[in-house]
Amino acid sequence: MSTDATPAPGGAPAGPAGGGGATVGARLTETLREGGPLVPVITVLLAFLAGGVVVALTGHDPLATYKAVFEGSGLNWLLPWVTGEDRDVAATNLQQTLIITAPLILVSLAVGYAFRAGLFNIGGTGQYIAGSVIAVWIGSTMAGLPGWLHIVLAMVGATLAGAVWGGISGGLRATTGANEVITTIMLNYIARWVAIFLFGLGGPLQNSAQPDVPVSNDVVNDAKLPVFWGDPELQGLHIGIFVALAAAVVYWVLLNRSKKGFEARAVGFNPEAARYSGIAVGKTYFLVMATCGALAGLAGSLDVLGWQFRIATNDVQATELGFLGIAVALLGRNRAFGTCVAALLFGALLSGTSVRNLDPSVFPPELAQNLTRIIQGLVVLIVSADVLIAMVFKRVRRRREGAPVGAAPAEVTV
Repeated sequence: MSTDATPAPGGAPAGPAGGGGATVGARLTETLREGGPLVPVITVLLAFLAGGVVVALTGHDPLATYKAVFEGSGLNWLLPWVTGEDRDVAATNLQQTLIITAPLILVSLAVGYAFRAGLFNIGGTGQYIAGSVIAVWIGSTMAGLPGWLHIVLAMVGATLAGAVWGGISGGLRATTGANEVITTIMLNYIARWVAIFLFGLGGPLQNSAQPDVPVSNDVVNDAKLPVFWGDPELQGLHIGIFVALAAAVVYWVLLNRSKKGFEARAVGFNPEAARYSGIAVGKTYFLVMATCGALAGLAGSLDVLGWQFRIATNDVQATELGFLGIAVALLGRNRAFGTCVAALLFGALLSGTSVRNLDPSVFPPELAQNLTRIIQGLVVLIVSADVLIAMVFKRVRRRREGAPVGAAPAEVTV
């Protein structure tokens, strides 16, 4: 790796005079920035267009299907002309969408922060499970504590559990150079099977009142997150959405206005240059992965304390939130605001295509859930074409400015 391009304050790469020595990462970042927010918008449109083709091949109307998904997600509540009973139904559906969106924001930030540090955190699922286990354990015990204290302890415990689980990968990367992709995948399986053991038949944390059911004890009432919109008996929207949004603000401040965030971006841009400039690269890897794990663990506490209130072994095996966070982070371009918007989009897809919310006369819900997976996969696939889309914008802009389109690019060093 060349060391002639070091990160400048604010994350802008500084190369030699003339800007010809920028690394591949720097040129990629610059290209994506020139594309602006229109690049992920085009990515989403292409994904939905391809999904519409699939819907048409099944013999259904793509526009009617997407309209039904939109209404099933409750986003039509934002439209002023939706009134009366339709508005009440839309409010209930939107509450479900935001319940899904809150933990998805946190898991996606956990992936995005690692990306900015040059790491690939595929361990969101394991970190989420670790946080869920500790949250349900604390939430189902210590029944005599005041409600607010019980909630805080459960959330803090879940956050610390996720941090420990993520920190293992970061520590291995820092001390042995172990690839975090491998270690996080392995830790996902470990977390999953440990949870299944804990809550399985005869497990140490299995429900004491239902010895024949592989579930945990229920979270006590005082440890449940307060509902501020909707009926608490029907999974109304809890305060976890504010926790997720606050975490997004902290993420932005940490990444863009703190020393640790600058060090993380510097290491992600060029670890060798960062090391020569005095940054402890190994320590940064550990702190970044621990922070990512903390965010994912906090996400687990929101689900357990907000609406699940228990953990079943089937739920542990079926959870895919960590992998979905990768798609959201990529679409949101690892930025706080973009990640929140992308999480809302994916949350709306998951809620709008559910059996509970989608009108079966328009499109079969059991097929619509597969449609959601198709769109998610297409987003991940097409998002890799961000660079190509941004290059098109760049060529068009150069053409308008009169610059030669076929000019030789600046030399890239790797």
